[in-house]
Amino acid sequence: MVDVSRVQKELRECNRDQEVSGVSIALHDGASISHLTGTIAGPKDTPYEGGTFIIDIRLPSGYPFEPPKMQFMTKVWHPNISSQNGAICLDILKDQWSPALTLKTALLSLQALLSAPAPDDPQDAVVAQQYLRDYSTFVSTARYWTEAFAKSASTGMEEKVQKLVEMGFPEDLVRSTLKSVDGDENMALEKLCSG
Repeated sequence: MVDVSRVQKELRECNRDQEVSGVSIALHDGASISHLTGTIAGPKDTPYEGGTFIIDIRLPSGYPFEPPKMQFMTKVWHPNISSQNGAICLDILKDQWSPALTLKTALLSLQALLSAPAPDDPQDAVVAQQYLRDYSTFVSTARYWTEAFAKSASTGMEEKVQKLVEMGFPEDLVRSTLKSVDGDENMALEKLCSG
C-alpha cells in the first residue's frame, strides 16, 4: 500500500520551491495519490531550454520501497528517453532506487539527465547514434522537438484557460484538464464536456 502521508509530504516539499528547482508534481486528474503528473523545466544552456516537460508518474503499491514508474508524456529527442513512447533509461528508476530518494529527487535527476545525456547507455539507439556521430544535427533536432512539443503546452495557456472558463467551466477544473492533455484545447473541451 502506498504511504499516503509520505506522498502528501513529498508533494508539499516538491512544490514549495518550484520556481527555483524547476520541478513540480500534481495529482493526475485529482483522483488517486498513486497517479501523479510531474513537470520539469528544460535546463538552461541545453536544447531543452524554455521547454516544459510533462512526466506521468505511477506509484506502485510498494512505494517508497519500490521505484516510481515514470514516463515522459511530452515528446523529447534524447538518447536516454524513447522518442516513441517516453520510456526513460535512468538507474535510480530501476535498480539504484532507494527509499531515501523522493519524487523530487527523481524529477531533478530527470532534469539533470536532460543536461547530461548518457549515449553509451541509451533508451533510444537512433538518437544515441546521432548524438555520438552528428552532434550538431542532434542539437538542432532536440531544439526543434522542444519548440514543437514542449513549448506549445505553455504558450497561450492563459488564453486557453480564459476561453474554456468563458464557456462556463470552473477555472480549477479547466487548468487540471488542460494539464492532463498537454494543453490540447480540443481534447480538454472534449474531456470537460464528457465528464
